[in-house]
Amino acid sequence: MKSRIILRSQREVLMSPIILLPVIVLGLMFLTQAIKILREYERGVVFRLGRFSAVKGPGIIILIPIIDKMVRVSIRTIAFDVPPQDVITRDNVSIKVSAVVYFRVMDPDRAIIQVEDYLYATSQLAQTTLRSILGESELDEILSRREKINAELQLVLDKQTDAWGIKVGIVEVKQIDLPQEMQRAMAKQAEAERLRRAKIISAEGEFQASAKLSEAAAVIEKHPTAIQLRFLQSLVEIAADKNSTIVFPVPIDLIHSILEKMKK
Repeated sequence: MKSRIILRSQREVLMSPIILLPVIVLGLMFLTQAIKILREYERGVVFRLGRFSAVKGPGIIILIPIIDKMVRVSIRTIAFDVPPQDVITRDNVSIKVSAVVYFRVMDPDRAIIQVEDYLYATSQLAQTTLRSILGESELDEILSRREKINAELQLVLDKQTDAWGIKVGIVEVKQIDLPQEMQRAMAKQAEAERLRRAKIISAEGEFQASAKLSEAAAVIEKHPTAIQLRFLQSLVEIAADKNSTIVFPVPIDLIHSILEKMKK
């Protein structure tokens, strides 16, 4: 009878809320540490006792608490701005250039294992590459051939970040700041270029007009009566202006023909 009473008391102690609460808390902690949910754009790099185990996700993954550690990695395209960099071009012009880089993680395990912070490393690499490539180009080439500069930046960055499991997709030079003196010099150069083009266009117009006039003179030389038709057209134009005085040009050939008939 006494043994039954002792067992019953032990069961009551085990079933008491004070004992059950820590057990429930430990169970919940175990579940939160063991079960992880990864989104579609996330991957989990799992380390077991410090050694790389596997890349898991997306969905529900199960870990061994204390033994397994997981690092989340986003595989979406990441865009970051390269802050303005002081660059001296090949023709000794000091400029400030900013850019934007688009990249994504292709191999999450290498992005975590091969480099400490792939975001910071890619940002620093983009800054040094931007200064290096633009420093080998002249200012006119940077301004006029920006697509070529972007392609070269993308190629160099992608080649260097491939060891980290990162794919650089797009690099765009966003803004180029020139010194005030260079801006004034370029404005003068652009104005001189516009004046040169205007003079060339005017000269070409005069040349074409003289060519047409020479053709018209040749036609009049073959057909003298054409000049009389031109005189009549001039009269119509003068009459349309409603002038009080009208000057009537008389062709000498017409008078000469009338005088010849009078003599006969």
